[in-house]
Amino acid sequence: MKFASHLAFTLALSATVLTGCKTTDMLGTGEVLHQGYVVDEETLALAPVGSSREQVLLSLGTPSTTATFDNEVFYYISQKRTRPVAFMKPKLVEQSILAVYFDKEGTVSQLAHYSLKDGKVFDMISRTTPTGGKELTFLNQLLTGNGVGKSMARSILSDGSDYGK
Repeated sequence: MKFASHLAFTLALSATVLTGCKTTDMLGTGEVLHQGYVVDEETLALAPVGSSREQVLLSLGTPSTTATFDNEVFYYISQKRTRPVAFMKPKLVEQSILAVYFDKEGTVSQLAHYSLKDGKVFDMISRTTPTGGKELTFLNQLLTGNGVGKSMARSILSDGSDYGK
């Protein structure tokens, strides 16, 4: 009798624990995040090739970002990210960029749509520029013997009489 009650308790406990292991896709608790400006065809038709910069601003609104120099390109960026649970990092699923190119007179010369297939994902928020090479920790600098770390390692390992040589 005692064995049967322990078995029933163990089965009930394991069933309760295992129901928490269902994937969020089955439960439908995942979250979809839409960011940026999603351009529809009707709005895009209001700013055809040949329209002025002011007409583009009135129909499409303020761009997500502009070209670094001369404001000759407006970028309207939208992203779709998903995450299965609220505390997880969102994963980029879709990215759409509408680029509106202007000529020297300030009229639209070209409209272009870019997506994830056209290039790599870039972060518009961090404002950091990736650089070449590798970053070394303090310990790596000591062990590789570059620059100050080399002289520091010598001073630590020697008696200090030849420091700075």
